[in-house]
Amino acid sequence: MREFRAEDARTQARRLIHDLLGEDHPTAASLLAAARDALGDDRAARCAGLAQGAPLTRRSSELAAIAGLLVGTGVLGAGWWSSGRGGKIPAPDEVLADGTAIEPWTDLTVLEMLAAWIADDAADEAWGTPVGAVDLNSWQAEDRVELPPGATAGARLVAAFDAGGRVDAVVVERLDGSLGSNLDFSSLRYAGPAEAQWSWGVAAGLGPHPLPGEDPDPYAVTVDQRVAETLRQWALRHGATIEQIGPWWQAKGDVIAAVERADWMWRSGEWFAWWRAASALVGGDPVQIAARMDDIASAP
Repeated sequence: MREFRAEDARTQARRLIHDLLGEDHPTAASLLAAARDALGDDRAARCAGLAQGAPLTRRSSELAAIAGLLVGTGVLGAGWWSSGRGGKIPAPDEVLADGTAIEPWTDLTVLEMLAAWIADDAADEAWGTPVGAVDLNSWQAEDRVELPPGATAGARLVAAFDAGGRVDAVVVERLDGSLGSNLDFSSLRYAGPAEAQWSWGVAAGLGPHPLPGEDPDPYAVTVDQRVAETLRQWALRHGATIEQIGPWWQAKGDVIAAVERADWMWRSGEWFAWWRAASALVGGDPVQIAARMDDIASAP
């Protein structure tokens, strides 16, 4: 069942990324080539530099954000990058050039922040400015947004729930004659940039994702063989197959590929400790590796 859900997600992601970018097998090289055409050489080069500077376990997420920016630029036009945002918020071009996320988005990387901006702007372009935001961790449908002046029963109001995500709130008349609203969960939808970001990351997977002209190859750096074999054997004992884990982890690329094939997110909770340990192994910090291996030792 876990394998079925993981493959179902990949199938849906491949279908979406084909519809959005025309790619059946997305790669970093084809993505960056398309980004140069849509964003221009300078912006694409800065995006590629940020992706290259990210940890290898994060590179896929950074490339996925570029996919969102690529699709969003196609929707909103290249002028989006130079448009001011009012107040103290700079234009996207300034943020990209500075290479630092700004408040209140400092929990995101620069590329993730820009991808969230363009997804929201594309959603506003498609469905109008939302009347409010809702947290879908709660599935309570009633009265989740404040009704604007002049709202009438039967009207559909747009609410935001995620970057580029929108849902309708239907205005209803209550039994006491007052007006309220019910979320219509069947109306959940995402703007194209958000769909591109999700689908590229899932369809392309964790990697390896070598970048054009990258030398030396960061995926070829060798890893601690003792730690690598400990993690391999742990995965095999906990239900992964040899086809998924591979016969030997010599280099960082071997670890990344094994993590991708293992579908660890679809497995039981103790696999999170395995993922953290594998990430530390790829990162190469001996202190982090030791701490994460202690976690593995205490896992069931």
